[in-house]
Amino acid sequence: MSTRFDLLIEGLSDPRLAERVAADRRPQGAPRAAVLLLLSDNDTPDLLFTERSARMRTHAGQISFPGGGFEPQDADAAAAALRETWEEVGLPPTQVAVIGQLPATRLPVSSYDVAPVVGTWSGDDPLVLASPLEVAAIHRWSVRELADPANRITSRHPQGHTGPAWQFGDAFLWGFTAYLTDALLRLGGWWRPWDTNRVVAVPNRFQRDRQPR
Repeated sequence: MSTRFDLLIEGLSDPRLAERVAADRRPQGAPRAAVLLLLSDNDTPDLLFTERSARMRTHAGQISFPGGGFEPQDADAAAAALRETWEEVGLPPTQVAVIGQLPATRLPVSSYDVAPVVGTWSGDDPLVLASPLEVAAIHRWSVRELADPANRITSRHPQGHTGPAWQFGDAFLWGFTAYLTDALLRLGGWWRPWDTNRVVAVPNRFQRDRQPR
């Protein structure tokens, strides 16, 4: 692995990292789900996102990281995150190098405690919509684009809560995934100041937390 992620790896190994998790996002038990924050290890690193199918019962249409609930065969959070990534975008676990984890975090909407696993890959392997019932699209945004203040906004949900967000064309990244993305940029030393007063309402397409059964 190159040295471009040394600062990130150092930050992920900080035993005080869990203290930075906001009080309302601290886990209430052992993680029941895991997501993979996957960075390409090349000259222009990018971060992998998936856009959930509009047919999903929870978080329909929202942009997220690959991941999901633990299965009995999963030895740990990393195994769960790698398996889910393989099932969703067809990337074999053997192509991913796990470099650490962010602290387990509470996802209030689903009442899940989620383990965010961080990994790297070459960025060259083909990605596919391996599970169209779950994933509608694959997005890869460069760290440079994510750190660019011009792409950063504050999202406002109809219920009133706000948080960090990004807008790329008609794609709107907000909520839990944006919270993790912001944390990753800070740990990797890529974070840049941005105008938090630029507030944009979450488009209807990206704010459906739950679908009827």
